Amino acid sequence: MKDRHGVPLDSDRQRYWDHRYAAAGDVWGLEPNQFVAAELADLALGRALDLGAGQGRNAVWLAKQGHTVTAVDLSEVAIGRIHELAAAEGVAVDALVADLSQWEPEPGAYDLVVLSYLQVSPELRRRVHALARSALAPGGVVFVVAHHLENLDHGVGGPQVDDFLFTEVQLAEDFAGFEIDRLEKVLRPVPDADRPAIDVVLRATKPG
Repeated sequence: MKDRHGVPLDSDRQRYWDHRYAAAGDVWGLEPNQFVAAELADLALGRALDLGAGQGRNAVWLAKQGHTVTAVDLSEVAIGRIHELAAAEGVAVDALVADLSQWEPEPGAYDLVVLSYLQVSPELRRRVHALARSALAPGGVVFVVAHHLENLDHGVGGPQVDDFLFTEVQLAEDFAGFEIDRLEKVLRPVPDADRPAIDVVLRATKPG
């Protein structure tokens, strides 16, 4: 089964992303996501975990800020690109191929977990968010930016199935008990589009 953009909703996803990254070069560009850069530029340095890191634009940016970064992605092609980009920027990123439906991070080992535009089922979303909760040390920060459900009908780009889109309610439930520093719908300009994309941003702190 696939969405309206042809993205598989099943186990073929690894093959799909390997092919897409191999065929398209820098799919998301080399600069960090604008919300990641704005929210995390002044964060105290520590151990950072980028789950679903793609080709590494956020992971490499975090490493350039001085964080010790681990990046995880399903796609072997994407992880290879992270190694290339990190080397070109003169930083180190511990990048590994792993399926987030099975992989487990070291509990309490990270000061920051970043999740940027994950396109996963609701079941896997909840599991990945549980991994983020577990991976964070007390006082650690989780930062999520995702395609908002409203983007399907009122925005541009992004997945074309409801299940891959996020809402404020879902994020509040997944990170219940955390101190919510920011949770809101945001607009993201898209070049050559007649309207912005609609995203949702969460920044939350694990209780000490």
